[in-house]
Amino acid sequence: MLHPSAGFSASPSSETGVTRGPSGLPLPRFVSLKSGRANSRVGPGINYAVDWMYLKSGLPMEILQEYDNWRRVRDSDGAEGWINQQLLSGRRTAIIAPWQRGKQSQISLLAEPNNGASPVAKLEPGVIGEIRICNGEWCEMKFGGQTGWIGQSLVWGAYPGETVKN
Repeated sequence: MLHPSAGFSASPSSETGVTRGPSGLPLPRFVSLKSGRANSRVGPGINYAVDWMYLKSGLPMEILQEYDNWRRVRDSDGAEGWINQQLLSGRRTAIIAPWQRGKQSQISLLAEPNNGASPVAKLEPGVIGEIRICNGEWCEMKFGGQTGWIGQSLVWGAYPGETVKN
């Protein structure tokens, strides 16, 4: 039986200072669920118990570790588990202000990337959208048929200062 901490590696790249997993991709990094049903397991393999089942395609996940074709991921609530890489996509999505879920607040989706811009929609905390671009301060995101800008500090699915082109 494989111990969950055995054999996992992430080696820092001497050229960029970025930690890379066995796949050569950076760790940590954000991805999204490709499937509308994904089992999160307590270890990297089908012989490990299912700890949680995700039922939302497009849900952003943060990859923390890699082992073979399994990825240790964390969701926006901080829950961690192992998901097969075939159930994950490089398509970037984000959750709007998940730390404000359940509060009486709305977040403005803006027409332009500045605080003085006109709102094009009001978003509830916890809503999921597709990232189109993040410039390190602002993210252009799509929610259904509506596209607009939101401060990058208000999304879970892009790191502070990270640039993203989806």
